Amino acid sequence: MKFKWSVLILLSFFFSGIFFPALAQNNTTTLTLEDIYKNDVYHDKGYGPIRWSKDSKGYLTFETSREVKGRDIVKYDAETGERSVICSAQSLIPEGQTNPLSVSDYVWSADNSKLLIFTNTRRVWRYNTKGDYWVLDLKSGNLRQLGKTVEPATMMFAKFSPDGSRVAYVSKLNIFVEELESGKIIQITTDGGGDIINGTFDWVYEEELDCRDGFRWSPDGRNIAYWQSDTKGIGTFYMINNVDSIYPTLIPIPYPKVGTTNSAVKVGIVSADGGATKWFDVPGDPRNNYLARMDFIPNSVEVMIQQLNRLQNTNKVWIGNTSTMALSNILTDTDKYFLDIHDNIQWLDHEKYFTWTSEKDGWLRLYLVSRDGKSTQPIIKEDFDVVNISCIDAAGGFVYYIASPENFTQRFLYRSRMNGKGNAERITPVNWTGQNSYQVSPDARWAIHTFNNAVTPARISLVSLPSHKEVRVFEDNADSKQRFDQLHLNTKEFFKVDIGEVVLDAWMIKPVGFDKSKKYPVIFYVYGEPAGSTVQDSWGGGDLWHQYLAQQGYVVMSIDNRGTKVPRGSEFRKCIYRQIGILASADQSKAANKISSMFSFIDPERIGIWGWSGGGQMTLNCLFRYPEIYTTGIAVSFVSDQKLYDNIYQERYMGLLDDNKEGYRDGSPINFAKNLKGNLMIIHGTADDNVHYQSFEMLVNELIKNNKMFSMMSYPMRAHGIYERENTSLHLRETMEKFWKLNLPAGGK
Repeated sequence: MKFKWSVLILLSFFFSGIFFPALAQNNTTTLTLEDIYKNDVYHDKGYGPIRWSKDSKGYLTFETSREVKGRDIVKYDAETGERSVICSAQSLIPEGQTNPLSVSDYVWSADNSKLLIFTNTRRVWRYNTKGDYWVLDLKSGNLRQLGKTVEPATMMFAKFSPDGSRVAYVSKLNIFVEELESGKIIQITTDGGGDIINGTFDWVYEEELDCRDGFRWSPDGRNIAYWQSDTKGIGTFYMINNVDSIYPTLIPIPYPKVGTTNSAVKVGIVSADGGATKWFDVPGDPRNNYLARMDFIPNSVEVMIQQLNRLQNTNKVWIGNTSTMALSNILTDTDKYFLDIHDNIQWLDHEKYFTWTSEKDGWLRLYLVSRDGKSTQPIIKEDFDVVNISCIDAAGGFVYYIASPENFTQRFLYRSRMNGKGNAERITPVNWTGQNSYQVSPDARWAIHTFNNAVTPARISLVSLPSHKEVRVFEDNADSKQRFDQLHLNTKEFFKVDIGEVVLDAWMIKPVGFDKSKKYPVIFYVYGEPAGSTVQDSWGGGDLWHQYLAQQGYVVMSIDNRGTKVPRGSEFRKCIYRQIGILASADQSKAANKISSMFSFIDPERIGIWGWSGGGQMTLNCLFRYPEIYTTGIAVSFVSDQKLYDNIYQERYMGLLDDNKEGYRDGSPINFAKNLKGNLMIIHGTADDNVHYQSFEMLVNELIKNNKMFSMMSYPMRAHGIYERENTSLHLRETMEKFWKLNLPAGGK
């Protein structure tokens, strides 16, 4: 049910066409689904990807080669803009071939003398994390492929040893070390395969804990620390491919659902030269605790391990000595609701201190903790949430971060002193009203600034810090803005909804030719879960799907209920605990009623709602629980019964099944399907490895049992985003449009 919000945003961009070059210019002033989803008329341009050089003096990016068909890696001096080619596409042509390698990712050795190239990639669940690796020696120009004895396109997470003489990687669930000079390959784990995973993770660790790369070089290069997962006992879910052959193919996924068995995960140390693994004896049942993070402390033989309990309300931080295998619990973070894992740890002052992110005081803040854990001091003291850390500039004495104390729909750059003294300082100028993100150089002198808001596509530029002076503009997307403006659409209007217990943020888009004396149907777009927010002053590709619906004669609205991921304090975000689907749908229904009384142009007899993933579940809960309000709805890629979803996500927000059976029952829309009175369409992809098609079929069965009429659409071998294969996106949106027009008549009356 959780659809990672970054993925939701990515797919909204995908559906708006911005990831691909325009196939044809279009001067039309009418918005059509074909132009959005097929002809790719409306697209934004990006810049990059960009990386800062280690010395912070310049930034690196890809540019089309002038000599061969490929891309050069180029560097620009931040101060002067001087351009230099660091790695030409020509230097990436393997011997005997005519075309350069297609570079998906690259990593420099510590001394910048070698370049590790990731190419020929393959998808593993969400991301392309396996493929082939090559090493380019920039001095000699020698280009050689790694892993000559391993199966092609199976290598994962390759990384240089600290001295750059070797590369370690995972292939087929085992870890290998390859010497660059001799080409000798040492397989340092041999038990991977079947139930055992070495150096990477199972589905649920990747999806819910963002764990993919599962091993680390020691600072001295002698050892490798790695995770091992024993998946024995995990339930296997089978997807069925009925479309690519005359007989169906079963696709097995070890997938732990609510209340079921987890992998047993442990952390071990093995010599980079091979040999037996030594294992840390972390207290607690390995199948009912999560080893969510592990990394070496710089300049030491110690690792820091973060251990979450199954309830995910306690995070124990262990320091493990890789020589003695002794463990010490230096810090324990607890929460009365649930905890999130944060990746903002930076070691300071010769590893005497580290930074730590916590909500223990009701706000998401950054703290400074002594190595022994006995001293904890806040770096950021103000009563507001830190959205994310942009840069910890230890030398300069500041931490730069994104926050939004006054407007929860916008984001700005702030900085605070590392010693905790003084007040937070806003760096983003007042004229940049909307969403601001920053890729800050290591020395915090420069940043790649990306700005957008509901009426402005991404403007990407280089700024100096802390003055925020714009040095050069990479992309302003003026063409995209012009195409959008030619449509003469009504822009999003942001407003507040007071439902009594709390005031919620919302937006609306009015139809073209709006007449306030008439009454219009409303379509609410909902997400409502802790993984994301829908009410943000952001471009989102122009939100063309909702603009299209408004153009057809609908008022489109969205509301962020309590429990959504907005910087309004821990209590706002976490009061949803143990009542997912219950509190949120109640907030949504109260807001819908309030909005009907706030605006005379709302037709209370024509109220629709739709959502995807968690929003699909929320749509069903609203339709089934409040049939007197919502007359029509579309639920896409939804969970109908919370017990069907993965345990890490669902148990984090609902608690354990044995302790909250009532909550799981009342939060699952399938148990209220008998209350359906209005019009419902359900849509799902049969290859959804995240929210299984099983959830769709179980709801269908329940609706039939209760003799409820509904519409349904299945997309064969499409995953959670339902965009794979030819013409899918256009067909999906035309299907939804047809349903709306048939069941929720458009236009003012």
